[in-house]
Amino acid sequence: MEKRALFSSKILPYMLLLPQLAITLIFFYWPASQAVWQSFLLEDAFGLSSEFVGFENYRHLFQQPEYYRAMVTTAVFSSAVAVLSLAVSLLLATQADKQLRFSNGYKTLLIWPYAVAPAIAGVLWIFMFHPTLGTLSRPIKAIGIDWNPMLDANHAMTLLVLSATWKQISYNFLFFLAGLQSIPKSVIEAAAIDGSGPIRRFWTIIFPLLSPTTFFLIVVNIVYVFFDTFGIIDAVTGGGPAGQTTTLVYKVYADGRLGGDLGGSAAQSVILMIIVIGLTAIQFKYVERRVQY
Repeated sequence: MEKRALFSSKILPYMLLLPQLAITLIFFYWPASQAVWQSFLLEDAFGLSSEFVGFENYRHLFQQPEYYRAMVTTAVFSSAVAVLSLAVSLLLATQADKQLRFSNGYKTLLIWPYAVAPAIAGVLWIFMFHPTLGTLSRPIKAIGIDWNPMLDANHAMTLLVLSATWKQISYNFLFFLAGLQSIPKSVIEAAAIDGSGPIRRFWTIIFPLLSPTTFFLIVVNIVYVFFDTFGIIDAVTGGGPAGQTTTLVYKVYADGRLGGDLGGSAAQSVILMIIVIGLTAIQFKYVERRVQY
């Protein structure tokens, strides 16, 4: 029998929804509408005058080779961070779900990085892997690798992927651990009695039951790498060397805030929003089919 919440007053449900609706309108729909309108304008660097130019900002944007390079960089960066962070956090969660000594301290240490701001996380990693001052760059050079993320694009991208992955592992770990703890132990014990090994139990029982959590984290991680990694990129590489680590979200900042191209920056933000919404819709349409609720 379906249970429904009943309210004595017809106004109460709308009053309960009003704060969340107000936050959504003020902090999402209103800025998004402003960005869409600004993308059709040509403004001076000080924002004192503007001219309606239609789709000129979009045409100019798609004529830039740097924008397509930023798209490729974003695709590589987002794929690497999402796959690596999900895989490592799932591995750590499966280990934390076992009977271990000092398991509470182990879990606390894994959660701590989530409280670190992205910019601070980037500063920590550049301190550790600075080509001349970094404590961890010396062992890398000792094995014959000329480590220098300031000049080498591959080294810079590797450092970005590692720092962004480290920042997101804690978030994924929390959800994976909660999902593992919600799986009935009797199901796993029954499979063990039937002779299934640990690896077979994981792929045939545990991982399928984790599919709702995995699907949710895939969506969240895609949004994270497209937007929330701006602080890490700005602190670690600043989009360099020579723009090789400039992602779409950082290019919005570089062209708008540093370059003074407010209309072009707004057009980029609109395209970025469309890309993320499209990827999310694709995931809900095709990936969710494999989810077992």
